[in-house]
Amino acid sequence: MSDLQIGLISLGVVLILILVCFNWWQDRRVRQRMQEHFPEADEDPLMGSLPPVVGRREPGMGASVDAAAEENTEADPVCEAVIDVVFSHPVPGAELQKAVRSIQKAGEKPVRVLVEHESGHTLYLREGSTYLSVQLAVLLANRSGALTDIEWSHLWTIAEDLAERFEGSVEGPEQAQVLSRAKELDAYCASLDAQVGLALRLGGAKPIAEVMQAVKEAGFLTYGNQLAWMSEAGVPRFTLLFDGVAAADFQQAGVDRLDLLLDVPRSQADEHAFSRMACVGRDLAARLSATLVDDQGQLVTENADHAIDEKLHELYQKLDQAGFPAADERTVRLFS
Repeated sequence: MSDLQIGLISLGVVLILILVCFNWWQDRRVRQRMQEHFPEADEDPLMGSLPPVVGRREPGMGASVDAAAEENTEADPVCEAVIDVVFSHPVPGAELQKAVRSIQKAGEKPVRVLVEHESGHTLYLREGSTYLSVQLAVLLANRSGALTDIEWSHLWTIAEDLAERFEGSVEGPEQAQVLSRAKELDAYCASLDAQVGLALRLGGAKPIAEVMQAVKEAGFLTYGNQLAWMSEAGVPRFTLLFDGVAAADFQQAGVDRLDLLLDVPRSQADEHAFSRMACVGRDLAARLSATLVDDQGQLVTENADHAIDEKLHELYQKLDQAGFPAADERTVRLFS
């Protein structure tokens, strides 16, 4: 190998090292600037000391610390309608588990199964225990709309099947009353619902690997089947979609558009909710040479950030005052 070739190779290595160092420095500067504008609080002033969000728990066998905490679980009188199945004699936990394990939904509405023993209701079944009744608690409304007569009838049929299997009786409110409550709750929740979106136009399809690298470098983390910008509390502030599809479901080799979605009731309350998302969007747009636009296709300017922040902050306060704190388990169920 000649001296000229060795010299060119050495020069190339030096240039690569300079480029890597420059990119690192630029990334660090952007992150510092974002943290200065939007510091992460240890505790959100609107969220207070709410417990962490917990997923739906199915009735299961065995005792645990969580099970002990759930011993006095009750149906939600505001958000759920309940059908009781009262048994003529105590039913062993193992038998009851087989009968209720498939009960999860009535149409598009989630159903919680609460079983009753001598100490009260619980979401958990224990193999050595017997149970006196089952409550089927169905959500009155979610983003699919209010509970319908078909969904309520479906749940009633499930209750009658349980009663027939274990020689029990079915008790529950009148259908008209339930549907009226469902419509009222649905209308009320609609007045509190909001989703805000931004889009990054990439100017043509870019390889998924290149986009994923930029997205991860910008700070997005995997959350379920999505990519999300997380809060300190472990709750997504906003999520990222590829051409309108969740990251885990995207199957194409190239991406034309990225979507940032702020789901207000399901995200942690934040005084800088929109401007934080817009700042991350601008950073990501710079990384991918993309154009950041709003849901009307208009360029996003910093002038409007503060005004939108104020409107979203008002909505977070309304949710809290209504008893549906943003990102709370109950709220997430209603706005799903």
